[in-house]
Amino acid sequence: MEPSVTSAVERGAALITLNRPEVLNALDTPMVEDLIAALRAAGADPAVRAIVLTGAGRGFCAGGDVRAIAGAADRTPGVPGGSGRSQSESDADGHPTELAALVRRLGAAAELLFSLPKPTIAAVNGPCAGAGLSLACAADLRVAARSALFTTAFARVGQSGDYGGIWHLTRLLGSARARELVLLSGRVPATAALDLGLVSAVVADDELLPHALALAEGFAAFAPLTVAALKANLNDAAGDLASYLDREAERFAEISMTGDAREAATAFVEKRAPRFEGR
Repeated sequence: MEPSVTSAVERGAALITLNRPEVLNALDTPMVEDLIAALRAAGADPAVRAIVLTGAGRGFCAGGDVRAIAGAADRTPGVPGGSGRSQSESDADGHPTELAALVRRLGAAAELLFSLPKPTIAAVNGPCAGAGLSLACAADLRVAARSALFTTAFARVGQSGDYGGIWHLTRLLGSARARELVLLSGRVPATAALDLGLVSAVVADDELLPHALALAEGFAAFAPLTVAALKANLNDAAGDLASYLDREAERFAEISMTGDAREAATAFVEKRAPRFEGR
């Protein structure tokens, strides 16, 4: 069985790849746990001077595994990134406090991308939605292939957001633009993302990884302690991500346990308009 996340060191950079291309790298709980482990390993490796995150196949990350939510709807609500759990995976079924704790724990993936003392780069290929967009926004830099397409997606799948995505979008784009993207769940092509300032470059699809790795390689010319200090200064200027993630996890758990959230997931899979009842 192929690993859901792969990691290799190239030219002083850790290339971490989300590896479920058959579902556009949609996140489930084991995959996020593997991503956290890969990020921690890269952060601790002295040979790694920067980290590049990308997706296998034709997409970066389509967000949470909505099909898993719909399949688990009768026994448990959604989990972080919009994925679902089997009954054997967790004893948090039906308990918002425990689900919030799980969401918060898995939020470490975004927290590591943001806080590791090494520069992180999201190389966005194809669809980048929901929790996938949240992960990309947690990186220090984002570069996009021309085929990239960005959307928050949370409203369309009945979720309130996770992985600090709204915190990052507000700081990257400003409150007005962030509210537009979050509340309307619009789709933003790569060139528009460049105009918004969401990404720093748009390149041909086959040039994406070489471009991202060249950026990562450039960091090797700088003193690593200086880079770490610069990143710490930038993060201090941004405010407190950890407190936001605590509150975000609580809201995610509450919303996940509503009937409307389960209806949104089921409707998404069945390709029909959801029927919301406000409960």
